Amino acid sequence: MARNPAANRDQFRPDDHPNDTFLLSTVVGSYPKPKWLNRADELVDDPDSKFDDSDLEEAHDDACRLITHEHERAGLDTVVDGEMRRNEMVEFFADRIDGYEFNGPVKVWGHNYFDKPSVVEEVEYDEPWLVDEFEFTSSVAERPVKVPITGPYTLGFWAFNEAYPSTEELVYDLADLVNEEVEKLVEAGARYIQIDEPALATTPEDHAIVGEALERIAAGIPEEVRIGLHVCYGDYSRVYPEVNDYPIDEFDIELSNGDYEQIPVLEEPELEPDLALGVVDAHTAEVESVEEIKRNIRQGLRVVPPEKLTISPDCGLKLLPREIAYGKTENMVTAVREVETEIDAGEIDLDNPLADD
Repeated sequence: MARNPAANRDQFRPDDHPNDTFLLSTVVGSYPKPKWLNRADELVDDPDSKFDDSDLEEAHDDACRLITHEHERAGLDTVVDGEMRRNEMVEFFADRIDGYEFNGPVKVWGHNYFDKPSVVEEVEYDEPWLVDEFEFTSSVAERPVKVPITGPYTLGFWAFNEAYPSTEELVYDLADLVNEEVEKLVEAGARYIQIDEPALATTPEDHAIVGEALERIAAGIPEEVRIGLHVCYGDYSRVYPEVNDYPIDEFDIELSNGDYEQIPVLEEPELEPDLALGVVDAHTAEVESVEEIKRNIRQGLRVVPPEKLTISPDCGLKLLPREIAYGKTENMVTAVREVETEIDAGEIDLDNPLADD
């Protein structure tokens, strides 16, 4: 069953928020890296370069500071650092978990390769994965910071399992490790955790495994900490209404890319966690207009009331040109604030939010 999103949502409302209505605005996580950061990553591996690990750390700090401030300049209520220190979403965590090893890249599509890891022995938690990242971002941010973490189901099923009798057992051990990491993040001050499970959309018949993993992750985490689940693409009818049984505060999904054809899936039965609705397409290098995004936001009001609606891009924006990613984010926040104003003025019929379209 859903946690208690009403208990942790208001802490992200800015003190100077201009409207009575509050639609929480956020981003999923990744963001385009500055070109000079990619060059810095290359230089540190070049034996002929004088660029060393301390130089790379400084470059990462600079990039995290830059993107965090870029998110704040766009007006987001909660920010991330754009995952400037991370590479691929599984590789980054597998490199920090004892029990994984890497044996070279595998081709996933087109000319794209993924350094798919293998689990060769029982996974164990050693050093924190994200606490330093969170503490640095919090130190340079004026807005609350969200922490995205690749979930145990994706970490398990997107790796070669050479150590466990079943991948399900691996997932549960990984979930216990994620719980340890979340506890350390909470001790460091984190109040907004997002669990990314894109693999769920590819094998939705395993929704019960994900549910058990989330139970383990949420165990002992206080209600004032917001836990979101992000699942991009896929047929959500294959995991709904089972999502209502998950111990989460927010269900974050990609719907802009599909023109909201799946919105009716969420209408019956009532969605128990808050809805985090994707309103700009992470796959198109075109900036949606404010009016288009406002129409997309109203799609979410078909499913939940304003006090249960979070607004975000469909997914991470890292594959887009940076100016496009910023334009989408800025227009998204403008659209959010305008929709809030229109709700306050009674200009949107919340019983029929698409009435004027």
